[in-house]
Amino acid sequence: QVHLVESGGGLVQAGGSLKLSCAASGRTFNRYAMGWFRQAPGKEREFVAGITWSGGGTMYADAVKGRFTVSRDNAKNMVYLQMDSLKPEDAAVYYCAARSGLLDTTTPFEYWGQGTQVSVSS
Repeated sequence: QVHLVESGGGLVQAGGSLKLSCAASGRTFNRYAMGWFRQAPGKEREFVAGITWSGGGTMYADAVKGRFTVSRDNAKNMVYLQMDSLKPEDAAVYYCAARSGLLDTTTPFEYWGQGTQVSVSS
């Protein structure tokens, strides 16, 4: 069982930066691949970025490549999403999610946080 809590959302101007954090409970955190997803009003939830259990591998959606960076600290049970050069279209509720085993966006993630709102003004 993994409990996830996101933080760090807020309002930022276009071109600015935000860093989201996800705190995870559970002693086996380092056995889970982690992902960040987002959902804008009227749109489906979409994958943003993911990181393997070891942190050695990452994956990004094309829309955020080169602007967002996912990282994790297994000693602290934390996952981060550094978002730079934000655009109005990045505005959404961002969710942290955990998946046991491999980083695989084609199969469901098992655990989800409650989400944190990111707003970007133009």
